[in-house]
Amino acid sequence: MAKTKTPQAIRGTQDIFGAEAESFAFVVETFERVRKLYRFRRAEMPVFEKTEVFARSIGETTDIVSKEMYSFEDRGGESLTLRPEFTAGIARAYLTNGWQQHAPVKLATHGPLFRYERPQKGRYRQFHQIDAEIIGAAEPQADVELLAMADQVIRELGIEGVTLHLNTLGDGDSREAWRAALVEHFRSVKDELSEESQERLEKNPLRILDSKDRRDQRFVADAPKIDDFLTDEARGFFDAVTSGLDAAGVKWVRAESLVRGLDYYRHTAFEFIPDEGSAAADALGSQSTILGGGRYDGLIESLGGPATPAVGWAAGIERLAMLVTGHEPMREAALVVETNDYEIGQVAEFCAQRLRRQHMPAEIFDQGKIRKRFDKAVKTGPDYILSFLDDPDEDVICKLRIKRDVDKRNRRRGALIKALTFQLHKRFGVDKEIYKEAARHGGGVKLRRR
Repeated sequence: MAKTKTPQAIRGTQDIFGAEAESFAFVVETFERVRKLYRFRRAEMPVFEKTEVFARSIGETTDIVSKEMYSFEDRGGESLTLRPEFTAGIARAYLTNGWQQHAPVKLATHGPLFRYERPQKGRYRQFHQIDAEIIGAAEPQADVELLAMADQVIRELGIEGVTLHLNTLGDGDSREAWRAALVEHFRSVKDELSEESQERLEKNPLRILDSKDRRDQRFVADAPKIDDFLTDEARGFFDAVTSGLDAAGVKWVRAESLVRGLDYYRHTAFEFIPDEGSAAADALGSQSTILGGGRYDGLIESLGGPATPAVGWAAGIERLAMLVTGHEPMREAALVVETNDYEIGQVAEFCAQRLRRQHMPAEIFDQGKIRKRFDKAVKTGPDYILSFLDDPDEDVICKLRIKRDVDKRNRRRGALIKALTFQLHKRFGVDKEIYKEAARHGGGVKLRRR
């Protein structure tokens, strides 16, 4: 009989495990903690929507809609699409669920997204994002709050050498006037542009500004600037955002060519980008942006709702996780039962539960061959190893041996001392000072029957 072939993972997807999974979880946990500090409400939306939700809001000429969406027809003949981004779905939910009554509403979410694009470092066809939005707030202070929140998330992840790049796309009138000037500028050199930019010229000329193709970059430097087309209102809005960021202590630089890739952006557009030569830049390579977003005052209206101001940002969890190297993990304990005695196993369970109630992860190793349990525990990389062994003294249930320097990078034993000192004294009559000494320097204590 032929051997059954094992199915492989789909190209552009990944299985996350071990240290990478822990970094992934750390990003999510940090985001959840920070969004609560800013009083953002948690929201959850379907993984798929009607295709028109994205076509109408993102823009049919964008690369996402025209090239990258996973769309399919269901059994009822309706076109559905796996979400390629969060904002359009949040806007739909805002309209269909009556969330207008909470406006301005601050929303946050995270989860998987799907785009059919070329897999590369830090970029996948199924990927995950954290996302924050403020809907119903027209004031520039909303932009400032969102950017301050993004800055804090990055800082609390321990990511250094990242700068906020900021631009304005103006209001509707400003953007349209600028767009017309760009079309005229690039049309005069159309034959010298890259094939992709030639295609974008009539559909989405702003995207030519962020082209990385050298053929295009020659003509970007002297392209018309948005500042020449800003209305007084649009200029005042941008000035308010920048002064607010200065007051909040958020460092930023002006990026006149930053346009973002979606049709719905107005006014503020921004990206957090690693500084050239930084560790973050080296880790990510050419795909350098780690968080981006902007204001999208026209999106709700494109979905059939009233004119509604809104601003938001998103960041790839996988890409942030690649940059997370210095976070302090929770101290972990491995409890090894080096006997088959049932009573001793119960003692280990008692200790494990006390550790967990003090928010210290604890795993019991009491299965398989006794002589292999300790080695198995060591391989999990714990901060502490507690061994429970037989003792010849009839008044003693077992001997607890604490191994020191399990991880030489982490010599502190304060967490273990705090978690078990009182419990071992109360339940087994362990002298507190003897236990503390054993926990600090390694050694054993006897757990007696009371």
